[in-house]
Amino acid sequence: MAKSGLASRLYRGEAGLDIIGRRKVWFSVALALVLLSALSFGLRGFSLGIEFAGGNSFQIPASVGTLEQTEVKVQEALAAAGDDAKVVTTQKVGGTGGEFYEVRTTQLDTEQANAVKTEIADEFGIDAASISGNQVSEAWGSQVTSRALLGLVIFIAVVMIYLILRFEWRMAVAAVTSLVMNLILTAGIYSLVGFEVTPSTVIGFLTILGFALYDVVVVFDKVQENTRGITANNNQTYGEAANLAINQSLMRSLNTSVVALLPVGGLLFIGAGLLGAGTLKDLGLVLFVGMAVAFLTSILLATPLLVLLKNYEPRIQAHNKRVLARRGAVARGEVTPKGAAPRTDDSDDAPVDPESAALAGAAPRVGARPAGKRPTGARGGRPAGGGGNRPGGGKRR
Repeated sequence: MAKSGLASRLYRGEAGLDIIGRRKVWFSVALALVLLSALSFGLRGFSLGIEFAGGNSFQIPASVGTLEQTEVKVQEALAAAGDDAKVVTTQKVGGTGGEFYEVRTTQLDTEQANAVKTEIADEFGIDAASISGNQVSEAWGSQVTSRALLGLVIFIAVVMIYLILRFEWRMAVAAVTSLVMNLILTAGIYSLVGFEVTPSTVIGFLTILGFALYDVVVVFDKVQENTRGITANNNQTYGEAANLAINQSLMRSLNTSVVALLPVGGLLFIGAGLLGAGTLKDLGLVLFVGMAVAFLTSILLATPLLVLLKNYEPRIQAHNKRVLARRGAVARGEVTPKGAAPRTDDSDDAPVDPESAALAGAAPRVGARPAGKRPTGARGGRPAGGGGNRPGGGKRR
């Protein structure tokens, strides 16, 4: 019979991927990524939108030309307003009044904003009244940030309480650590690539927390099922049972992530990329990156961290030692595995596994007479008639 492929074995939970056994590798990679993200936070920082950094926005009718031409004309108009004034972002958006270009610039005072607006109208030969402008203070962005952080703290507190009641505190710690790691790595990617942080980005960050939590709970539910009553037998350690749970739920987590990423990818690449819906870009980016990272952290970080915490529990430590001690005895031939044929030895002192002895009886010594039923009518295994070993074997006269 031909060997089944990896996909088939993944669906059956028989891939045998050693995730828990390589947890030091995953922890090292996670630590390196956290350090890289922290370094990016310190050196590059974030590309903040005008909602957080403050600035001005001008909405120009799309009929004036292409997006690139509009950006160049606005930058020329800003040059007259001051050396520090520059274009931050430019995107094409649509509204009830038709399509227009939204150009966001650095902070301008009222006089500079009016002068730039007039200059832009002259450059394109349109009425200044057709160009709308808005000014955003960074105080509004600070308020959004503080409320988002408050919402994050409340979310994590509620998640901790739920996971402690649903599972246990160690699973709660591992799950929350995975969620925090998800946020750090997603923010690190934003910082490294230079994605603009807007209120939509903040909403996206809070959204991916729910998806990441769902993925972790799915895996932990299977771990709890596999490890329930694990100390009652000596067949596998806690880490092995957890690793089996990962293999059994891996395809489900992968399918869930792929199904979730497809519409988000359509939102990002088709909506923002091909159709030019710039307002979808910020939300699509954070959702796509965050969901992909959430799948990896739930598999490679949350469960290995749970096993690390459980291995410090005295009950699990004692159980793991019993399992390893029994395997060592089996490897040395001192114990016969349960269900295997009883071990024979030339020595009368050969040890016998009590479990095997209980199932199959005491192990017979080499050369011993089989303990079977004697033939009917036989006495001591001799032929009937009392002839015994005497020659002639007949009746005595």
